[in-house]
Amino acid sequence: MINTKLLSPKSIVVVGASNDLHKPGGKVLKNLLDSPFKGTIYTVNPKETEIQGIQCYARVEDLPEVDCAILAIAAKYCPATVEILARQKSTGGFIIISAGFGEENAEGARLEQDIVRTINEVGGSLIGPNCTGFLNMNYCGAFDAPIPPLNAKGVDFITGSGATAVFIKEYGISNGLTFNSVWAVGNSAQIGIEDVLEHLDRTFDPDKSSRVIMLYMENVRAPRKLLQHASSLINKGCKIAAIKSGNSSAGSRAASSHTGALASSDVAVEALFREAGIVRCHNREELTTVCAIFMYPEVKGKNIAIITHAGGPAVMLTDVLSRHGLEVPHLEGAVAEELLSKLYPGSSTGNPIDFLATGTAEQLGTIIDYVDNRFEQIDAMCVIFGSPGLFANWEVYKVLDEKMKTCRKPIFPILPSIVNVKDEIEDFIKIKHRINFPEECVFGKALAKILNTPKPRPATPCMPTIDHARVRNIIGEVGNGYLSLDHIRELLDAAGIAHKEETEVVDVEHAVDFARKVGYPLVMKVVGPLHKSDVGGVVLNVKDEATVRKEFERLIKIKDTYAVEMYKMLFGTELFIGASREPTFGHQVLFGLGGIFIEVLKDVQAALTPVSKEEALSLIKKLHGYKIIQGVRGQEPVNEDIFAETIARVSALVQVAPEIAEMDLNPLLGTSTSLTAVDARIRIEKS
Repeated sequence: MINTKLLSPKSIVVVGASNDLHKPGGKVLKNLLDSPFKGTIYTVNPKETEIQGIQCYARVEDLPEVDCAILAIAAKYCPATVEILARQKSTGGFIIISAGFGEENAEGARLEQDIVRTINEVGGSLIGPNCTGFLNMNYCGAFDAPIPPLNAKGVDFITGSGATAVFIKEYGISNGLTFNSVWAVGNSAQIGIEDVLEHLDRTFDPDKSSRVIMLYMENVRAPRKLLQHASSLINKGCKIAAIKSGNSSAGSRAASSHTGALASSDVAVEALFREAGIVRCHNREELTTVCAIFMYPEVKGKNIAIITHAGGPAVMLTDVLSRHGLEVPHLEGAVAEELLSKLYPGSSTGNPIDFLATGTAEQLGTIIDYVDNRFEQIDAMCVIFGSPGLFANWEVYKVLDEKMKTCRKPIFPILPSIVNVKDEIEDFIKIKHRINFPEECVFGKALAKILNTPKPRPATPCMPTIDHARVRNIIGEVGNGYLSLDHIRELLDAAGIAHKEETEVVDVEHAVDFARKVGYPLVMKVVGPLHKSDVGGVVLNVKDEATVRKEFERLIKIKDTYAVEMYKMLFGTELFIGASREPTFGHQVLFGLGGIFIEVLKDVQAALTPVSKEEALSLIKKLHGYKIIQGVRGQEPVNEDIFAETIARVSALVQVAPEIAEMDLNPLLGTSTSLTAVDARIRIEKS
């Protein structure tokens, strides 16, 4: 889909070119002329004979053959123009910056479809429409500004919003970030973000390809495709950071289960990014900072040294790193004392290493050498060095640059004095080609995000075996809606999920017979109402026949109740496992503490299927209430292996039965030896 005529054309035409640089057709031509493009440039505008020094054609019919076309004309003229270029001029690359297509109305969507049909028929590639354009190391086919510094090892930036991309580029450029390519896909009529990732994956060259990819997404059109190619790229050595904006609210839709209330597209995105190994960001500053850190050598561990001449920023950075799971280990002993002897009195080498406001460039170099070579426990170092405006920092930043070239461990420069020593910082960025991190806490959070993002999960995780044929038989015989208790029990049995033994009774004598058969204490619940506790529909610790009779008569009269469920009372820690089918994402499995905890704390983890036992175990440990699962104050712990195995079995069940729209196991009662589903709801939705 993405061909060489788009990526590396020998000739380009700007249709709708202009001498007015305030118009997209004028600015895109100017940017193209200023870019590294070495091929032939044509322009088309019926009102001009020459535009910005380039001969102008009145009609596209008059053009010679041309590889790539950039269209800046009204939407209604685009289909016919594309038809002529594609059929008669052998054009294979198209960038349509014009608006007025599917983003506007149905007629615009039809025009868009006509264009895509034509381009597909000739094997062409389309960026847009309704976009700011495309640029790479070969040429600039974009009308926006600023045009970022280009570097073959710079960032590949793929964005669904051209305007947002401008602001992201501005922030990144100001701190020294460089770019290899910018793909503003606009309406993604043919090529979307996932398609660009696929292209980068399939054409990846370990010697030539960029290793850093930045994404700005307003929707995820093909989650499984994104997961496949992002994971593949990261496993090849790339690093990916992304913003997914437009987070949906779970409360915006009516939910018929606890899972439905907790699950949302945003929860699915969070799980998707984690499983792909993508670092998820939530604002422009965070995104560009993460990608800037990616441009440095990889940090191999979580032990950080902070080198500073100002105590306050070092303390704030220490707080941020510690709060997010990184370590700023205390440095002591003979080596620390030796280093201290080389600094001014009053300095400290405990970490942060504070060499005072009077510290020199030479002392900075000495400290860096000690951290790099003598403190083996340190994995990376942050150097905070600004100026109160009393002296210049040229020598300090020169030493910093030199050490960054030779040290084994990554060095991150935090140069906060963007006014007092702006000339030195500009030299550091533009002449020395370094990246600066002007705000220590923003840097600290970004570094922690990177180090806390797991590697991509295995493409084919090991999953438990369930009775596939039995599951399909059950699904085949039921209709849409909630399953009966009998069908739920059958599905859980087929999936190997332990559950309580219960019965539904519709008259008091059957209730008494069941109680005599299984013994006491018992639980009695209404069947019908969604939130049983809210309507007084749950009775615990029923210990005698008189209570059975009294409570049955009360429960059966509660609105919407058509039966009473009874079972032997069980004990243990209340847990929750659920599954929800999200549009385009497929199923996600959610789990955590159950009972009222799920409603009040919403302490859950989520993962997209398939969820292996190993992945479930790692996510269980991330629950805020994990210490409850471990057992606190003499409470019996939950068997984490059984909990994780049950999560994997729920995942396997919804994979075999994708018709399950929502599923709740809440609560499950967990002990050190067992996990039992006490209450279950399963809703079927067949297409």
